[in-house]
Amino acid sequence: MLRYLNAGESHGQCLIAVLEGVPAGLPLTAEMVNVDLTRRQGGYGRSGRMRIEKDRVEFSCGVRKGKTMGNPIGLVIRNKDWENWKHVMAVEPGPAVTEKVITRPRPGHADLVGAIKYGHRDIRNVLEKASARETAIRVAVGAVAKALLAEFDIRIVSYTMEIGGIVAPKVEDPLLAYERAEDSQVRCPDPVAGEKMVEQIRFAKHKGDTLGGIFEVVVTNLPIGLGSYAQWDRRLSARLAMAAMSIQAMKGVEIGLGFESARRFGSEVHDDIYHDAEEKRFVRKTNNAGGLEGGITNGQPIVVRVAMKPIATLYSPKDSVDIETKEPFEATVQRSDICTVPAAGVVGEAVIAFEMANAMIEKFGGDSLDEMKRNFEAYQAYVKEF
Repeated sequence: MLRYLNAGESHGQCLIAVLEGVPAGLPLTAEMVNVDLTRRQGGYGRSGRMRIEKDRVEFSCGVRKGKTMGNPIGLVIRNKDWENWKHVMAVEPGPAVTEKVITRPRPGHADLVGAIKYGHRDIRNVLEKASARETAIRVAVGAVAKALLAEFDIRIVSYTMEIGGIVAPKVEDPLLAYERAEDSQVRCPDPVAGEKMVEQIRFAKHKGDTLGGIFEVVVTNLPIGLGSYAQWDRRLSARLAMAAMSIQAMKGVEIGLGFESARRFGSEVHDDIYHDAEEKRFVRKTNNAGGLEGGITNGQPIVVRVAMKPIATLYSPKDSVDIETKEPFEATVQRSDICTVPAAGVVGEAVIAFEMANAMIEKFGGDSLDEMKRNFEAYQAYVKEF
């Protein structure tokens, strides 16, 4: 089983994760991870912090001479902004830095509910961990998962489908859409829609507002049989939905046709099954199911769309109440992005990659990559003869 724990504060010394369950012998370098860390920091509408932090991962353990050892892998991303915050975020006992104490919760954040739940009188204790800065280490973990999936020719891509009501045309070829999206400021595969999205972000920035949107994640070249219908928490569809919703600011997820399937007749929704005698495999001509039936992969690409709300920190702040005085105030303004949908797509790839890698390990096991590949190849031969 693949699992990890992460830790670290937004303005702390570093972000860390311990990843367990990666088989031995997987080729892995820091640069393979840093590619996605750089992608996460891009996109039109990001804040000034992206010019401060240049995220790079360090493997503290679990990797030797460019290959995994089968041991837990330690990942570290150091916060370059730590030098400016080491007195505010100091571990040693001492008084709080008064001017950095936060008592005015921001609507839409974990600020108020987190402070009440954990008994914090300084809301900074909440926002430091609830911050989306945490997604950097999750992208690093996801990049390791991608490296494992790549050994089986499985790819995970994403692109922006909507920002602030500007909708891109439906994608027919996800790999081509991904290539085009990587050249876009907003990671949109359609240049016309992409330019309109940029203009919408500029407009939001001018009025001190923020924007959300929708991104799509696609997983290609999957075997039939990942996941299970046998128990509710083993359904891969449920696990992917939870993974997507675990990302900060996400408010909705759909697989395949998603909510549109609720508006159609069954004859317009379900994918007909055919058998290709030459290829010796079952095939579909449509993919309305989004690659999953009964919580199990059916060999088609998995298609997951995720809706992100606008960033909750506004430069034209909403009304709030000071938790100490109970007096009304405009909410605290932290350094904020205007739109992070392009970056959220990269985070989406990471969390989906982790669940897919976990499903592959569950199905094909193995303490080493070679053993896992043998199991995979034997299963693929079985499927062809089914």
